[in-house]
Amino acid sequence: MVHGAIDPDVRGVYRRCAALQLRRDPTFFIATQRLPGDVRPAVHALYGFVRGADDIVDAPGAGAIRRGHLDAWQAELERGLAAGRSDHPIIGALVHAGQRYDLPLGELRVYMDSMRVDCDRVRMADRAALDAYMNGSAAAVGRIMAPLLGAPEADRETVAALGVAFQLTNFIRDVREDWEMDRIYLPGLGEDDLAEQRASDAFRERIGSEAARARALFADTRSVIGAVRPEMRTAMRVAGTIYERVLDRVERIGFDVLGRRTALGPLELASAVIGAARAT
Repeated sequence: MVHGAIDPDVRGVYRRCAALQLRRDPTFFIATQRLPGDVRPAVHALYGFVRGADDIVDAPGAGAIRRGHLDAWQAELERGLAAGRSDHPIIGALVHAGQRYDLPLGELRVYMDSMRVDCDRVRMADRAALDAYMNGSAAAVGRIMAPLLGAPEADRETVAALGVAFQLTNFIRDVREDWEMDRIYLPGLGEDDLAEQRASDAFRERIGSEAARARALFADTRSVIGAVRPEMRTAMRVAGTIYERVLDRVERIGFDVLGRRTALGPLELASAVIGAARAT
């Protein structure tokens, strides 16, 4: 439910969050632009908060220092939620969005728990550990997004599972970059392969297994598109198509995500957006 008009000053901080999203994640920004104008500001604000946490954990420095900065970031949010406002532009925008759209921002506590994992070297022991991490890093954000999308209460966990599909695809795409930050999210990847940038048969098999799992998650959650507000469906199809095209590319390169480019090029990205828009 939307409450009241947006104050001009708040519009300004929303615009700052949108500019941040465009600069840091143009793919997600493209999908966000397909959403109706009444919910885009809230998505920009939510992105601003989670990007702020990501930047903290990706910054150089000891893990204890980064955890301290995360604690401060979360404390700023808690103060804003308690007061109903914040002088910090991103927190202020998010608090306003939470009030305006009745968002379950308490889920961000779960999100921050996962971010604290990233403050040290990451080695997911097994799939259960990865799933616990993604419950915070992806599913929690999906639960916040669900009311914005107009998903019925019964379908909100499906939206959360769709968030996990996006996150898992990112982990597949970014194996090399994550290794450079001393992080291995996908369990079972050989460290020798990663260190030597060599896609062995065992390495390819593990990537293939996770790609198949991501495919299954997209298939299992596709029906939720029909449950959300009609004006939300194009954006969801665009986002899903973009990420499934990433999986297409991973398959075409034989799951060699160490030696071959995994991100979509501009033409591939444009083709995905156009194809998804035409499918609506």
